[in-house]
Amino acid sequence: MPNPILVTGAAGRVGAVGRTVTELLLKQGKAVRAMVRTEDERAQALRALGAEVVVGDLLDLDSMHRAITGCETMYFGMSVSDTYLAATVNTAVLAKHHGVKAFINMSQMTVSQMSITETTPSPQHKLHWLAEQALNWSGLPVVHVRPTVFLEGFFLTLTSDSVRESDQIRLPFGEGKTSPVAAEDVARAIAALLANPQPHIGKIYHLTGPQSENMHFFAQEYSKALGRTISYQDIPVEPWRDDLLNRRWPVHVVNHLSALADLHRAGRFDRTSDDVRTLTGQEPLTVQEFVRQNAATFTPSAKAA
Repeated sequence: MPNPILVTGAAGRVGAVGRTVTELLLKQGKAVRAMVRTEDERAQALRALGAEVVVGDLLDLDSMHRAITGCETMYFGMSVSDTYLAATVNTAVLAKHHGVKAFINMSQMTVSQMSITETTPSPQHKLHWLAEQALNWSGLPVVHVRPTVFLEGFFLTLTSDSVRESDQIRLPFGEGKTSPVAAEDVARAIAALLANPQPHIGKIYHLTGPQSENMHFFAQEYSKALGRTISYQDIPVEPWRDDLLNRRWPVHVVNHLSALADLHRAGRFDRTSDDVRTLTGQEPLTVQEFVRQNAATFTPSAKAA
């Protein structure tokens, strides 16, 4: 029996990176150990697909012993959290102890613009930068994967209401360009790395969508996908931030999203890379294709249903 590949964060919602990576590897016939936070129907669904499921906490040493023992290759990914750095170091300590031979680390693309003297206002970016430093110091065989902003984040979660209700994309991005990437494309890249990690050890991959454009361009892409006119309405960052807080979003997450909005306004997300195609052999999803796939979420009837 081959050593299983460990995938953390495997019980995310449908379309989440960890879950999609698990599904892709299982389809390739790989042995997968899927780490989840709780025993629930999502864990059962992973078992039904053929994964070995372990319940644990990235911050707990005993959990990580159980998760990593017997795994030579692993994927580390964690959602935006103020405990991100502690979880990374905890996992790295156990990976080092158990002799992991390939550690695929999910980072963020803005880290490429950071250094010992350059940072961003985002608390999460700082944790990602520090986590990369710690992993590099650890001597683990690491591959850093740095996606840009996700389509599922700003473009699905944070624009669907206004597109449904007023045919407007209301985001505080100013005139800044961006190249959002789909979680599916990130998952395909990570699955490719996990399936054959050794040629990639020590490398860094930047994952973006196929084009970097401003939100007026993407509003036209929404319009083509939905068959009705969608416009972009730039809004100030602070009221938008206050609205997220009023909707009970965690402060750490809101501070991160607000920083991303400011960075977009400053043109810091105007970037593209061919790494998705290089790693997977396929072009990444366009905004128009993504909106078309999720058209029900952007149409008024979806809300009434």
